[in-house]
Amino acid sequence: MKALIIIGHPETDSFCYDGIFRTIKTTLENEDVDIKTIELYQEDFRRENTELVKTYKEYVSWSTHIYFISPVWWFRCTPKLEVFFDEVFTPGFAYNFKSITKTIGLPSGLLKDKVVRTFITHGAPALPVLTIYANSVKLRLIMGVYTFVFGWDWKLWFRTRQFWSVPFVSREKRISYLEKVIKDIKSDL
Repeated sequence: MKALIIIGHPETDSFCYDGIFRTIKTTLENEDVDIKTIELYQEDFRRENTELVKTYKEYVSWSTHIYFISPVWWFRCTPKLEVFFDEVFTPGFAYNFKSITKTIGLPSGLLKDKVVRTFITHGAPALPVLTIYANSVKLRLIMGVYTFVFGWDWKLWFRTRQFWSVPFVSREKRISYLEKVIKDIKSDL
Protein backbone atom coordinates (compact mmCIF):
# COMPACT_ATOMS: atom_id res chain seq x y z
CA MET A 1 0.00 0.00 0.00
CA LYS A 2 1.26 3.45 -0.96
CA ALA A 3 -0.83 6.18 0.63
CA LEU A 4 -1.03 9.79 -0.46
CA ILE A 5 -2.67 12.12 2.06
CA ILE A 6 -3.77 15.53 0.78
CA ILE A 7 -4.81 18.10 3.37
CA GLY A 8 -6.58 21.23 2.21
CA HIS A 9 -6.84 23.31 5.38
CA PRO A 10 -4.68 26.35 6.16
CA GLU A 11 -4.80 26.06 9.96
CA THR A 12 -2.67 23.36 11.58
CA ASP A 13 -4.76 23.51 14.77
CA SER A 14 -8.01 22.80 12.88
CA PHE A 15 -9.96 19.56 13.25
CA CYS A 16 -9.19 18.75 9.60
CA TYR A 17 -5.46 19.09 10.12
CA ASP A 18 -4.80 18.30 13.79
CA GLY A 19 -7.59 15.74 13.99
CA ILE A 20 -8.30 13.95 10.71
CA PHE A 21 -4.95 14.43 8.92
CA ARG A 22 -2.86 13.42 11.92
CA THR A 23 -5.15 10.46 12.67
CA ILE A 24 -4.84 9.12 9.13
CA LYS A 25 -1.09 9.62 9.10
CA THR A 26 -0.56 8.00 12.52
CA THR A 27 -2.84 5.06 11.70
CA LEU A 28 -0.95 4.38 8.46
CA GLU A 29 2.48 4.85 10.09
CA ASN A 30 1.54 2.31 12.77
CA GLU A 31 0.82 -0.18 9.97
CA ASP A 32 4.18 0.51 8.28
CA VAL A 33 2.55 1.87 5.12
CA ASP A 34 4.54 3.97 2.63
CA ILE A 35 3.18 7.51 2.93
CA LYS A 36 3.55 10.78 1.08
CA THR A 37 1.73 13.92 2.14
CA ILE A 38 0.65 17.06 0.35
CA GLU A 39 -0.08 19.95 2.66
CA LEU A 40 -1.54 22.43 0.20
CA TYR A 41 -1.50 25.44 2.52
CA GLN A 42 1.93 24.68 3.98
CA GLU A 43 3.63 24.48 0.57
CA ASP A 44 4.05 27.07 -2.15
CA PHE A 45 1.16 25.61 -4.11
CA ARG A 46 -0.35 27.82 -6.80
CA ARG A 47 -1.23 27.45 -10.45
CA GLU A 48 2.06 28.93 -11.63
CA ASN A 49 4.23 26.52 -9.64
CA THR A 50 4.60 23.96 -12.42
CA GLU A 51 7.40 22.07 -10.64
CA LEU A 52 5.16 21.44 -7.63
CA VAL A 53 2.27 20.40 -9.90
CA LYS A 54 4.65 17.95 -11.61
CA THR A 55 5.67 16.56 -8.19
CA TYR A 56 2.03 16.19 -7.18
CA LYS A 57 1.31 14.24 -10.37
CA GLU A 58 4.24 11.95 -9.56
CA TYR A 59 2.81 11.40 -6.06
CA VAL A 60 -0.62 10.59 -7.50
CA SER A 61 0.93 8.14 -9.99
CA TRP A 62 2.98 6.53 -7.21
CA SER A 63 0.03 6.04 -4.85
CA THR A 64 -2.39 3.14 -4.53
CA HIS A 65 -4.60 5.00 -2.02
CA ILE A 66 -5.45 8.71 -1.93
CA TYR A 67 -6.98 10.44 1.09
CA PHE A 68 -8.44 13.93 0.70
CA ILE A 69 -9.26 16.11 3.71
CA SER A 70 -10.99 19.47 3.48
CA PRO A 71 -13.50 21.67 5.22
CA VAL A 72 -16.45 22.90 3.23
CA TRP A 73 -16.32 26.61 2.41
CA TRP A 74 -19.14 28.07 0.35
CA PHE A 75 -20.39 24.58 -0.55
CA ARG A 76 -17.02 23.55 -2.01
CA CYS A 77 -13.68 22.27 -0.85
CA THR A 78 -11.05 24.87 0.02
CA PRO A 79 -9.65 26.98 -2.83
CA LYS A 80 -6.26 25.25 -2.89
CA LEU A 81 -7.85 21.81 -3.07
CA GLU A 82 -10.05 23.02 -5.92
CA VAL A 83 -6.92 24.34 -7.70
CA PHE A 84 -5.30 20.95 -7.05
CA PHE A 85 -8.17 19.31 -8.92
CA ASP A 86 -7.83 21.83 -11.77
CA GLU A 87 -4.05 21.68 -12.15
CA VAL A 88 -3.21 18.08 -11.25
CA PHE A 89 -6.22 16.17 -12.59
CA THR A 90 -5.68 17.33 -16.15
CA PRO A 91 -6.80 15.69 -19.41
CA GLY A 92 -4.31 13.09 -20.55
CA PHE A 93 -3.08 12.51 -17.01
CA ALA A 94 -6.25 11.94 -15.00
CA TYR A 95 -8.89 11.44 -17.68
CA ASN A 96 -9.67 11.52 -21.38
CA PHE A 97 -12.91 11.95 -23.24
CA LYS A 98 -14.19 8.89 -25.04
CA SER A 99 -16.10 9.88 -28.16
CA ILE A 100 -19.70 8.66 -28.32
CA THR A 101 -20.78 10.69 -31.36
CA LYS A 102 -19.23 13.57 -33.30
CA THR A 103 -20.36 16.05 -30.65
CA ILE A 104 -20.73 13.94 -27.49
CA GLY A 105 -18.03 12.41 -25.36
CA LEU A 106 -17.90 10.83 -21.93
CA PRO A 107 -15.01 11.20 -19.49
CA SER A 108 -12.92 8.10 -19.02
CA GLY A 109 -10.89 8.11 -15.80
CA LEU A 110 -7.24 7.21 -16.08
CA LEU A 111 -6.78 6.78 -12.33
CA LYS A 112 -9.34 4.01 -11.83
CA ASP A 113 -6.80 1.84 -10.04
CA LYS A 114 -6.68 4.20 -7.01
CA VAL A 115 -8.63 3.69 -3.80
CA VAL A 116 -9.97 7.11 -2.85
CA ARG A 117 -11.39 8.31 0.47
CA THR A 118 -12.50 11.80 1.31
CA PHE A 119 -13.18 13.38 4.67
CA ILE A 120 -14.99 16.71 4.58
CA THR A 121 -16.07 18.78 7.54
CA HIS A 122 -19.05 21.08 7.75
CA GLY A 123 -19.83 23.91 10.10
CA ALA A 124 -23.49 23.27 9.35
CA PRO A 125 -25.67 20.50 10.72
CA ALA A 126 -26.61 17.61 8.43
CA LEU A 127 -30.32 18.31 8.05
CA PRO A 128 -30.24 21.47 5.90
CA VAL A 129 -27.31 20.27 3.79
CA LEU A 130 -28.91 16.89 3.09
CA THR A 131 -32.42 18.23 2.47
CA ILE A 132 -32.58 21.84 1.35
CA TYR A 133 -29.25 21.73 -0.48
CA ALA A 134 -29.57 18.09 -1.66
CA ASN A 135 -26.06 17.34 -0.39
CA SER A 136 -24.71 19.37 -3.29
CA VAL A 137 -21.16 19.41 -1.89
CA LYS A 138 -20.79 15.64 -1.97
CA LEU A 139 -22.75 15.30 -5.19
CA ARG A 140 -20.58 17.85 -7.02
CA LEU A 141 -17.35 16.35 -5.70
CA ILE A 142 -18.21 12.80 -6.73
CA MET A 143 -20.10 13.48 -9.95
CA GLY A 144 -18.17 16.56 -11.06
CA VAL A 145 -14.61 15.55 -10.17
CA TYR A 146 -14.18 11.95 -9.08
CA THR A 147 -16.17 10.22 -11.83
CA PHE A 148 -14.02 12.02 -14.41
CA VAL A 149 -10.78 10.93 -12.77
CA PHE A 150 -11.48 7.70 -10.90
CA GLY A 151 -14.30 6.35 -13.05
CA TRP A 152 -17.90 5.50 -12.33
CA ASP A 153 -17.57 3.65 -9.03
CA TRP A 154 -20.50 3.62 -6.61
CA LYS A 155 -18.04 3.01 -3.75
CA LEU A 156 -16.89 6.64 -4.06
CA TRP A 157 -20.19 7.69 -2.53
CA PHE A 158 -19.57 5.57 0.55
CA ARG A 159 -15.90 6.48 0.76
CA THR A 160 -16.71 10.16 1.08
CA ARG A 161 -17.43 10.83 4.73
CA GLN A 162 -18.95 14.05 6.02
CA PHE A 163 -18.63 15.34 9.56
CA TRP A 164 -21.31 17.78 10.69
CA SER A 165 -21.34 20.90 12.91
CA VAL A 166 -17.64 20.46 13.64
CA PRO A 167 -17.09 23.86 15.34
CA PHE A 168 -20.03 23.20 17.65
CA VAL A 169 -19.84 19.54 18.63
CA SER A 170 -18.43 18.21 21.88
CA ARG A 171 -14.97 16.75 22.35
CA GLU A 172 -16.61 13.32 22.64
CA LYS A 173 -18.32 13.77 19.28
CA ARG A 174 -15.02 14.74 17.65
CA ILE A 175 -13.43 11.63 19.15
CA SER A 176 -16.25 9.54 17.65
CA TYR A 177 -15.59 11.20 14.29
CA LEU A 178 -11.90 10.24 14.52
CA GLU A 179 -12.84 6.66 15.46
CA LYS A 180 -14.75 6.49 12.17
CA VAL A 181 -11.65 7.76 10.34
CA ILE A 182 -9.53 5.03 11.94
CA LYS A 183 -12.12 2.37 11.05
CA ASP A 184 -12.18 3.59 7.42
CA ILE A 185 -8.38 3.59 7.15
CA LYS A 186 -8.06 0.15 8.70
CA SER A 187 -10.62 -1.22 6.27
CA ASP A 188 -8.26 -0.18 3.44
CA LEU A 189 -5.32 -2.13 4.86
